[in-house]
Formats: sequence, C-alpha cells, structure tokens
Amino acid sequence: MTESRFLPVPDGLDGQRVDAALARMLGLSRAKVAAMADGGGVLCEGRPLSKSDKLRAGTILDVTIPDEPSLEVVPTPVEGFTILYQDDDIIVIDKPVGVAAHASPGWEGPTVLGALLAAGYPITTSGATERQGIVQRLDVGTSGVMVLAQSEQAYSILKQAFRDRTPRKIYHALVQGHPDPSEGTIDAPIGRHPGADFKMAVTANGRPSITHYSTLEMMPRATLLEVHLETGRTHQIRVHMAATKHPCVGDTMYGADPKLAREVGLIRQWLHAVELSFEHPLTGKTVTFTSEYPEDLAHALEVLRG
Repeated sequence: MTESRFLPVPDGLDGQRVDAALARMLGLSRAKVAAMADGGGVLCEGRPLSKSDKLRAGTILDVTIPDEPSLEVVPTPVEGFTILYQDDDIIVIDKPVGVAAHASPGWEGPTVLGALLAAGYPITTSGATERQGIVQRLDVGTSGVMVLAQSEQAYSILKQAFRDRTPRKIYHALVQGHPDPSEGTIDAPIGRHPGADFKMAVTANGRPSITHYSTLEMMPRATLLEVHLETGRTHQIRVHMAATKHPCVGDTMYGADPKLAREVGLIRQWLHAVELSFEHPLTGKTVTFTSEYPEDLAHALEVLRG
C-alpha cells in the first residue's frame, strides 16, 4: 500500500529543491524523496516534479509515499560477538565493529539481531520486525556495550528510559589534536548534512544535541577523551568533535587525516562505548557493564603514544 498526501509549500521553503524541502516536511531522507520524485510520486498542479525542481510557496504538492518494505532478520554468526550478561528480561552485548544494530535498506552486512538469533538467544517481539528488542543503537563503525530487551515489559521500560535519557552512557574517543578547553560541553544542533544524505552535520534547524567531554590523556598528535552523551543523535560524537576541528582519529568521513588513519591502521573511527549504566527494568537496581578496547583501537592508541 502507498500513502497520498496533499502538502502546501510553506513560505520558509520557497525556492528550495524538491528533495531538500520534502525531506524536511516529511521527515524522510533526501535519497528517499529523490527516488519518489524519480518515480513520478511528486506532483504540482498535475505536473511531475524532479528532485532538483525549485518549489514556490503557496503551491500544493500531491505526494505519493510508498510503504517501506519489511526487512527480514537473517541469523548470521558474527566472530567476536560477546554476551556480557543475560537474564529473562535483558541481554547486554559487546558489539564488534562492522555490525549494525538492525537491518536497514541498503545494509547487507551482519546485524546484532541476526547474530543473537544465530547464537540461539531469544528476543522480544516488541518493535518492528527488523528492530525487535532494540532500545538503543550503536553505529556500524562504533564498538562497545549495548543492551537489548528480551521481554515485552523490559522493552517498554527500557525504551522509555532511553527517551528520558536516564541511562548513563560513557564513550572513549581518540581525537586529532588537543581540544581547548581540555574539558567542556558542546551544545550544537545536529541534522542531515545538506550535501550528503548519509552524513550528519551541525545545522541551524537540527535537533538539540549536547555532548560533554573531558581529557583522559594527551599525546603529541592526539587526545583520548571521555565523552558523556546528554542526547543520542546519529553520529553525535563524530559530528560534534569534527565541528570543533578535532575529528575522531580514523574518521575520514568527518574530516580526519587519511594519512594518520593509515599510519595507525584504522579503517573506522576511534570511538568505543566503554560503559553503560541503567536501572534494571524489572528489579529497579542500577546495573553497570563495561567493555575493553578491541584490538584495532588498542593498537592505534599505542602507536600514537609512541
């Protein structure tokens, strides 16, 4: 099934491209809107618009939004996938790099849910099929501690806890150069990058995003930071550190030096979820789980220590 909607173009989007404007109006990615336009799904006064056409304020758009295809969770064994804790309600994992939290359009690699199913661990049926039990996410290129729900009650309670930002999430990030001040708070809104839909950026119209950081260790060319997230936006730490001109080592997508990345042997950002604390959804007791640096991050750190 598809959904058809009639949308007036507001004054604030006058002169904007179809893909950029509709992405904001509908909360979709620019790539999806572009595909809709390419398929004749964006009309103005009966005339199909291309993704690059400019909109006029006050005109009415006739938009056809296709349903997202359901995504199958494929059981896939993952090397290095570690279970840190499990009971009837939660399962805590140490997520390796290169594993997505759940299936998504365009991703053909392993997922956390696929790895759990392959290992014989049950997950709650709460949530969309491809996101069952998911109450938080880590980027594909970020490793570390992650919790999932195994009961419907735990799913509901943990989902709300992460919405309310009560869990304590601690990351370590190795960034280029030396942030000044050595500790502080980055309060800058994050939204889709205007020129690349797969990236995020600090934008005036982005969602509120707050990152707290402090220095753990300074090296000649890099600094190891402890980072606490007050919000949980996509790529938040990576975007905020890049915005301060101190991108995570290895994070070439966000401006890191590719020569340095090769020197330390990294093909991903140096970013690791080292600790997660939250109230157990059934007992109410605070539980804390930690993760050691994986081999690639530990090696890069030793190289930069000299």
